[in-house]
Amino acid sequence: MEKTGTITGQVKWFDTTKGFGFIVADESKTDILLHANVLRSFGRNSVAGNARIVVKTQETERGCQAIEIISIDSPEIEMAQESIKEILGADVEIDPAAELLPARVKWFDRGKGFGFVNVFGKSEDVFVHMEVLHLSGLAELQPGEAVGIRLATGPRGRMAWDVQVWDQAVKPEG
Repeated sequence: MEKTGTITGQVKWFDTTKGFGFIVADESKTDILLHANVLRSFGRNSVAGNARIVVKTQETERGCQAIEIISIDSPEIEMAQESIKEILGADVEIDPAAELLPARVKWFDRGKGFGFVNVFGKSEDVFVHMEVLHLSGLAELQPGEAVGIRLATGPRGRMAWDVQVWDQAVKPEG
C-alpha cells in the first residue's frame, strides 16, 4: 500500500539535464525525489537548490517521491536586494516597486552563468545572471520560455534583478 502526505522542505539539488533532483524534508531530514514532470506540471522547468518547497508525496517501494508541488517560495525581494547588488554591482539601482514585465528567454547558458531575455515588443537584450536566477528560486532558463522580469540599468546596460516563471508571476485575482 502506498502512503501519501504533504511535506515542507528545501530543495537539495535539481539537475535539468538528468530530469530530477531531491528535496530534504524539514521534519524527517529524508530525501524526497523530485522528477522534472512534477516540476513541469507546476509550470516550471527548473528550481534552485535551497528553495523552500511544499509538496504532496507518495511513499513507494523505491522510496518517497513528490507527486505534486503546492508551492515554491523565493526569497523576499527586500531581503535579497543586498545580494542582488553584490551580483550586479553596487551602482545598479533596484526599485522594489518596479513593474513586472513579460519577457521571452533568448538564450541561457548554465555553464557560462548568464543569458539574455527580450521584453515582449522590444528588441534590446536584457542580461540575466545565474545568481539572480538562484535568488529568484530558479536554476536555469530554457530558450523561448516566458518569464516576468524587473529591470535595472547599470553601466553595461539593462539587466534583470528579479526573474519569475510567467505562469507563477501572474496570479489570478480573487
